[in-house]
Amino acid sequence: MPKPAATGPQRHGSASAEPIADTLTPDAAGVVLALRRISFLLERALESSYRIKAFRGAAATLGALGDDELTTRAAAGTLQDLPGIGKGSEAIAQAVLRGEEPVYLAQLEERESAPLARDGQELVVLQRGDLHSHSDWSDGGSPIDEMVMTAVELGREYQVLTDHSPRLKVANGLSPERLRKQLQVVAGANQIVPGSFRLLSGIEVDILDDGSLDQEPDLLEELDVVVASVHSKLKMESAAMTRRMVAAVSNPRTNVLGHCTGRLVTGGRGKRPQSSFDARVVFEACAAHDVAVEINSRPERQDPPDDLITLALDAECLFAVDTDAHAPGQLDFQQLGAERAWHLGVPAERIVTTWPRDRLLEWAARR
Repeated sequence: MPKPAATGPQRHGSASAEPIADTLTPDAAGVVLALRRISFLLERALESSYRIKAFRGAAATLGALGDDELTTRAAAGTLQDLPGIGKGSEAIAQAVLRGEEPVYLAQLEERESAPLARDGQELVVLQRGDLHSHSDWSDGGSPIDEMVMTAVELGREYQVLTDHSPRLKVANGLSPERLRKQLQVVAGANQIVPGSFRLLSGIEVDILDDGSLDQEPDLLEELDVVVASVHSKLKMESAAMTRRMVAAVSNPRTNVLGHCTGRLVTGGRGKRPQSSFDARVVFEACAAHDVAVEINSRPERQDPPDDLITLALDAECLFAVDTDAHAPGQLDFQQLGAERAWHLGVPAERIVTTWPRDRLLEWAARR
């Protein structure tokens, strides 16, 4: 895009100015792309969810107008009459319609668009898919189609949708009925996605206190990938937590052990210590049952810790470098997980997210 102009759009009433309508080029798609790109970069930088929601809402509102109405309203200065359109989103739309790069977008590109991973790019580029992501069907911030579009734009071959299971009410976990409806949405999405990309069905199923999985067994059988994670009673006594996790990974429906320690090392939710369990016993069970240990790429998790990844390597475990994304921009966090795996010497062939989709699905369907 051309460099942004130093001044804003001209206003009506200037005797020497040409009419604003004559200076605007209809480009609703460009406006939407600019607003989506801003949202992506803000999410990637873990910025305020309120601002991100505002920009994504503006993209939806303005994208629904079409070229003619958008350009007419921009020329008349009435964009802010629309719900959810403020000064910032109006300025972005005006700049795009003038054929300029919005100033705010240019600033974000300069500040936030560099690769997240400084090292290990050779492993970063080998990642083909991501087995752990959330939409607004549970506690994610964006609809499924927005997550899909971003995954495609990032060059993914597949993305697994893993919204939460029923017991996690705080995260709006999916009842069996809602999960069945989501399966229909996933099937519909795959009828229109471009190229060879596929959205795979899945769930992040809660590991209950006794190690059972929080969803109907027959329904779990219908899913492409099942990520099993502990979300409750993280301070459970070590021996009990070990039995709980071993039971979960021994379940033939489990494919991935998600964020195994539950720790938080930074971020807005504060810090949380890792759970206590016999990691060697758990990882040996993962290896025995062909369950991948997730390397959770979220900056606030970095789970498992380095020493446990090394222990899982020694136990001959498989790994999945996953984003646990709750917003489209967070899908780019996979770079961070891949960088950690590279630093710790995890071989690419033992990372299932480097596998082609057919091989990944064949492994996941072993149950």
